[in-house]
Amino acid sequence: MGAPILTGWLAGDTSAGLMASIGGFTALYGSGRPYFSRAMQLAVIAFAFAFSVGIGIWVAPVGWAVVIAVAALAMIATWLSNALQIGPPGAYMFALACAAGTAMPAAHIGPVGAAVLVLGGGAFAWVFHMAGALISYRAPERSAVTAAGRAVIGYINSVGNPEESAARFRAAFALHRAWTTLVNHQPSQVPAVGAVARLRALNREIHLRFAEAMGDASRHQSPRPQLTEDLHKFIGQVRDPQTVPALDGNAIPLGHPSAGAAMLEALQPGSNPMRVIVRVGVAAVLAGALTSIFHFERAYWAVAATVLMLHQGFDWMRTLQRSIERLLGTWIGLLLAGAILIIHPQGVWLALTIMALQFTIEMLVTRNYALAVVFITGAALTIAAGGHPVEDAGGFLWARGIDTLVGCVLALIVFRLLPPRSTARQIPEQLARVLRSVAETTGHLARGEVTTPDARKSRRALQLASFALNHAYEDSLVASRSQRSAAEELWPVIAAVERLAYRALSTCWAIEQLGGGAARETAASMFVNDGAARVRGAIDGIISAITQGGALPALPALPHVLEMELVDLHHCLQRYSGVTGAVIS
Repeated sequence: MGAPILTGWLAGDTSAGLMASIGGFTALYGSGRPYFSRAMQLAVIAFAFAFSVGIGIWVAPVGWAVVIAVAALAMIATWLSNALQIGPPGAYMFALACAAGTAMPAAHIGPVGAAVLVLGGGAFAWVFHMAGALISYRAPERSAVTAAGRAVIGYINSVGNPEESAARFRAAFALHRAWTTLVNHQPSQVPAVGAVARLRALNREIHLRFAEAMGDASRHQSPRPQLTEDLHKFIGQVRDPQTVPALDGNAIPLGHPSAGAAMLEALQPGSNPMRVIVRVGVAAVLAGALTSIFHFERAYWAVAATVLMLHQGFDWMRTLQRSIERLLGTWIGLLLAGAILIIHPQGVWLALTIMALQFTIEMLVTRNYALAVVFITGAALTIAAGGHPVEDAGGFLWARGIDTLVGCVLALIVFRLLPPRSTARQIPEQLARVLRSVAETTGHLARGEVTTPDARKSRRALQLASFALNHAYEDSLVASRSQRSAAEELWPVIAAVERLAYRALSTCWAIEQLGGGAARETAASMFVNDGAARVRGAIDGIISAITQGGALPALPALPHVLEMELVDLHHCLQRYSGVTGAVIS
């Protein structure tokens, strides 16, 4: 952030330096990704910042065009940020960059010049962010595998105590994130005996120990101590995995779905991601239209506030809390911004001021958002001033405060008009989704074919479905009192379905470890007398009871491998007979 400002000052155009510093926001993204993937992502983000600012300045003189352009920008940024999981700060920074850039008194730059300057700042941020590759190119991959190993150790230590379920989820998610880092975020072709291939082998060994521990826990046995010793050894090998043999391609799981699949899934009609996109678009249009009708100085600040409130798809309570924090932080931050505008730092002092503000923001934003907003406001308005004295500082600050108030209020109104899908409906649907995935995975499992492309897709779908079920339950805990009560009643059913899902996944890993003919023979012995069909029939009856509120059919004779989990689920549903139908209605 500071280097472009200093460069602009030395070149005799501080406004150009401040415009270029907007590209420095590129450095907020990409942390934790492998460097190859990070390079691609940061390049796209740098171009996106340049495009946002350039379009904003281009349409600024035309009121109706501003509303359309900013609303479209907000919706596209929300869609791509959430679908592609680019992580915090997500879509908001693109709206903020657009607001700061278009508010800047720099008419001599023009839209094309502004876009080029922002892209230049983004390019500098790209170089700086990628510098770590010169020291340790595989550090992100090693970090992901190490985190997965530690999470599995945490799960093993928690078996048999109340933290077991939460620790199991954390371990599964850490392993999934590690596979995403080692598979999805890598080039399509990696060296067969290179560092990534060996780290994949280590991660597979960690995953096998996780599967074994889950199998022991499902039989109410304590995992053997050797598992923890093995995991510590694997973590020690992460730094130098040269002695670890690489994996065969069929042994590599799938990570997240492809970018195209994720983008299409986010646009499914009626889905919560689509509701978030529509909510952001409606709020942006309303904010832009309202500020244009009442001749606010700039519509962008109000739109930026609405995007901030809505782009992450939070529930009502967190959205309300974020709005309050944003308002309080902004209005206090106006005092800080006013002090900076009065002091009017120039040159090196201006660069140091922006650097100090941005550093403070990054140190605070995850710990105390309301306090971070104080400094976010100061940094945004300092950049927006363009390095020039502000004649009417009071009016300038008052306008920003009113814009933020309007944006936050509109965001809350739109949220109430377009609420998320009821968690009471979501949970039964997610339960059914997990169960269908279990049935499909069981078909592959029964044949002993768990490493084929279709089998790996089924296993990935089951893993992702179990994560979605957990997230739906967590969302219900911060929803309305009635939805929270209904979800808490269903918790035993949710826990039973999660145990069934993890049992199926751990059995897949066990069969995979056997491989070849041994895998097929073991699978056949597990599912004798058409056991897979009986499992599917039992699951179909359970799904019907959950989604349609019908009678729960008796269980047939089941294969031993999944019998305990299915019987437990059946008992939970019997105990809460009628609850699922009542929740849906």
